Amino acid sequence: MTQKKLKFRPYARLLTMLGDQLIKNERIALVEIIKNSYDADASWVKVTFEGFDPDFGANSTSRIIIEDDGIGMTESIIEDHWVNPATPLKFIGKQGSPVTKKGRVIQGEKGIGRFALLKLGRKIEISTRAVRQKSEQSLTLDVSSYDENFLGKTESALFLDDIGITLSSTETPAYIKPAQISIGTRRVTRANHGTRIQISALASAWSRAKVAKVYEDLTRLQSIFVGNEAVGSDNLTDRESSDEFVVSIFRDEEYQPFSVAHKEKLENIIENQTVLKVVGGFDQERLQFDFELDGVPTVLSLKDAELSGMTAFRNYFGKDGGVLEQRGVNCGPFSFAFYVFDFSNDAKGRYELDGEQKKLIKEHRIYLYRDGIRVYPYGDPEDDWLQIDVTRGTIRASEFLSNDQVVGYVNITQKANPDLKDKTSREGLIDTGYATADFVALLRLILAWVRKGPFELYRKKSSVVREVEVFKKEQVQTALDVAAVSALAAPQKVQQDIATAAKLYKAERKYLVQRAETTEHLAGVGLSVETASHDLMVAMHRTLAVVDSLISESQRPGELDKEIVVRDLSMVRGTLSFIQAQMKDLQLLFKSTKQRRKDIRVSDVLDKVVRLFQSALDAAKIDLEIDETATPLVAKTTDAVLLQLFLNLFDNAAYWLESKIGERKILISMDGEEGTLIFSDNGPGIKSDDVPYIFDPFFSGKGQDGRGLGLYIARQLLERHEYSIEYCDLKSQRLLSGANFLVSFVKEEE
Repeated sequence: MTQKKLKFRPYARLLTMLGDQLIKNERIALVEIIKNSYDADASWVKVTFEGFDPDFGANSTSRIIIEDDGIGMTESIIEDHWVNPATPLKFIGKQGSPVTKKGRVIQGEKGIGRFALLKLGRKIEISTRAVRQKSEQSLTLDVSSYDENFLGKTESALFLDDIGITLSSTETPAYIKPAQISIGTRRVTRANHGTRIQISALASAWSRAKVAKVYEDLTRLQSIFVGNEAVGSDNLTDRESSDEFVVSIFRDEEYQPFSVAHKEKLENIIENQTVLKVVGGFDQERLQFDFELDGVPTVLSLKDAELSGMTAFRNYFGKDGGVLEQRGVNCGPFSFAFYVFDFSNDAKGRYELDGEQKKLIKEHRIYLYRDGIRVYPYGDPEDDWLQIDVTRGTIRASEFLSNDQVVGYVNITQKANPDLKDKTSREGLIDTGYATADFVALLRLILAWVRKGPFELYRKKSSVVREVEVFKKEQVQTALDVAAVSALAAPQKVQQDIATAAKLYKAERKYLVQRAETTEHLAGVGLSVETASHDLMVAMHRTLAVVDSLISESQRPGELDKEIVVRDLSMVRGTLSFIQAQMKDLQLLFKSTKQRRKDIRVSDVLDKVVRLFQSALDAAKIDLEIDETATPLVAKTTDAVLLQLFLNLFDNAAYWLESKIGERKILISMDGEEGTLIFSDNGPGIKSDDVPYIFDPFFSGKGQDGRGLGLYIARQLLERHEYSIEYCDLKSQRLLSGANFLVSFVKEEE
């Protein structure tokens, strides 16, 4: 047997894959090159489009020149590292000292960023001079005579080492030497170190719009937000102001002052017109969010039911938080700031936005910065890296705030978040292991909480109220009465018209109230049936499975075993009997002329609801305790009202207790002498800010899983029978640590 060693020898077309095909577009390519200048401690970068027309149209002689005053490269660095793809120079350097002399955290480490040059053009000429070096190095890579597959004149494929690169050195620098140079609107003296890259044989067309977009990208390379501070390291805003990094664009000798006013306008809108400001971070050790909500310190633990009860939490960490308990989270700590706006036409006062302001906000989303430098493309208006638009479009729009109405940033660092790594293509984070998925899930969770909690409260406080007040205070009727009095001196015809309008309004109001009551009743029936239908569906599926089995067995040859048949049929009958009993109880929900108000022992209806919920309570390991005084609690009402009341209370308690760690309990206390019932659980309870709204229509703390109608309908039905339900605010009324509701079956006196 013969054996020999082989070596990798890549073809030259690898350059196309590392440059043209790996980098998405020219914008990202330029950003990648300029990030190298940042790593080189440059204070300025000048990008010149030479030989372009006023609209930035190019010709065969056009070229792009990128200059900086960074530390430059020595001859040995070029020979040992620049010409060697995937050099570990920066990676090794970061292990010893991850920051530059200016205190910048080094961004590059893969050793292939230089191939972004080939996305821009096919001929690369580099002049560079290192700090404290007399000689200037000149490097030329010209592949303009080859197609993208690097086929030679003989149509044979070239190897990478067939591509010639020329390197020369001179102690009479042609470019990198002290001289006056224009940077933006300033004239500065060039240092005797830095790099100049000239790109010709351009690979693609340019336009003024594309260059403007490049400039926009470059202005967002560093954080555009005032006071943006990263967690765990010194970012750009922490360093001395002397460490500036300015990027300017020229066309020939003419500075191109693309507008920077947008940034100032955005800062002004954020400062004065945000509905909510959420600024803080995530603490991985404590598994909690620490932030300020409009300046008020807030702490949210992942183990708090306020978060664990949300759909965004349950979908990722499991209904009982099992995933979180098993492995925690692996992304590391991070900081964030979210600025929420009201895009509705009903926004009033300082929250109202005009069309131009809305357009500006839509140009920005939630940016991601690593050590103060942006991770592309996160933050672009067309990017949905948190999958918010997808969720809003496929599940429920109200689960998250729209991407359009939220601007913000998230800060990570290489030190604190080592597992959050960029894709080689510079198109976001690598999705391997749990780190990136955990990171995205946590951000989605806090954003869902902002939508469900603070923003929902804002909406409640700023809307709804006017229409409700008009109805409750009968303002229309009052206005008609005032008009009738004012018209006493008016002609008879005017008085008659007002009287007719008042009469018609009363008739219309009565009709609409009746319709609303009927609609609310039907909605309540629907919610109640939905709540109780789970066990019925399970029973029916079980019955169908047995029946299908019997049919299948009866069609096979041989005799049936009578004992097995009798056993299966007995099971079918037992299941049907269960379904019949459940349906009989549910029939009490439906409106009927037979359902007159009568004295009902409340415990009788409560027992029916307990039977409906028993399997769900058992599955969730929820203990139920019912206390009743010697005097039974009696209410003059209908079975339907009590059924809907208890179905909603049980459904809410079971939902919130499901995510509770430890003992889960529901305690119901009935006092026949006082005519009251207290329904309590030891779940997370209800936030004090939410209490005023829990009986309002469409207000729900469950996010996607809630409709916000259950408690509203329960209260409406009770009030029609002159009874009431309230949330227990007094400590003396509270039986358990969670949600406590007081139901009074004593008719309220006028």
